[in-house]
Amino acid sequence: MRRAVHVVSRPGPWRRGPVLAALALLLGLLMLLHAQIPDGFKNLGSLVETFLPWFGVFVPVLLVGAVWRRSASAMLALLLPVTAWLSLFGGLLDDKSHAGGDLTVVSHNVSAENQDPAGTARALTASGADILALEEITEQAAVTYEKDLAKAYPYHALRGTVGLWSKLPLSDTRTVDVGMQGMAGPLAERLPAAERAPTPRALRTTVATDRGPLAVYVAHLGSVRVNPKAGMSSSQRDEGALELGKAMAAETNERVVLLGDLNGTLDDRKFDSLTSRLDSVQEVAGDGFGFTWPAKFPVARIDQILVRGLQPDSSWVLPATGSDHRPVAARVSW
Repeated sequence: MRRAVHVVSRPGPWRRGPVLAALALLLGLLMLLHAQIPDGFKNLGSLVETFLPWFGVFVPVLLVGAVWRRSASAMLALLLPVTAWLSLFGGLLDDKSHAGGDLTVVSHNVSAENQDPAGTARALTASGADILALEEITEQAAVTYEKDLAKAYPYHALRGTVGLWSKLPLSDTRTVDVGMQGMAGPLAERLPAAERAPTPRALRTTVATDRGPLAVYVAHLGSVRVNPKAGMSSSQRDEGALELGKAMAAETNERVVLLGDLNGTLDDRKFDSLTSRLDSVQEVAGDGFGFTWPAKFPVARIDQILVRGLQPDSSWVLPATGSDHRPVAARVSW
């Protein structure tokens, strides 16, 4: 008799798991309305957008809970985050690359703490890139890169901690002010103040191609710090992104390539001034998310290749070198 009463009083499938259903709805709303999350409190909006693809990991967790609780309401509620995630990132799951391309471009943050710059130079040369952008170059490593890349890349321009090596002639090279200059990161913090003197972190040059001039920018924006008390600290990077956006707006060349470590994902609203004027090769012609950092287990794509006036044909991530970033590559055509 007691067992019968227990069976009768047990909640039905639509009344089970109300907490799971609520969490699923909140997850879906967070992904759909991420642009409405204010940045005033510890840059919360930018922080959410930086790791937005990873919020999809919570879907299978909630699904397991819904199945275990046999909750029809939670299962139905999960349709919202699934739909939201697919609408945001479903397009990245397909391989959008295709054959062709006039130029191969590669960008790599070689890391100031790289213990094997010669090995990194060999790996990058083997990529077959026509244009090779390097960021976070130390004075000591610059000697190695200039020597080891000279045969494959007879033309190069170096400004501070960023450089461009090319198989094609360069001209009109100049420094670009990205708001914050000087070496950053753990290595810089251990250097004497005199050795941390501000140096350029971005350049602009013109590459002479058989199809006409190509404006190429190389940039390494300021670092981002995340901690529970201060939240996401990114003011230097954000300032640099705005300055790059102004440079893109003022650029008169029809064909432009921006290569570099932007220290942020393009989902972050702070890059709107760039993404409104340039196309991401990864989104147009990539295969997967193309995560680049950290090299051992990448969780975010903070190394970018953006173009204007060019057609991205393919985009991929190269194997790890001695850096804590992985190189990114793309084939583009006129």
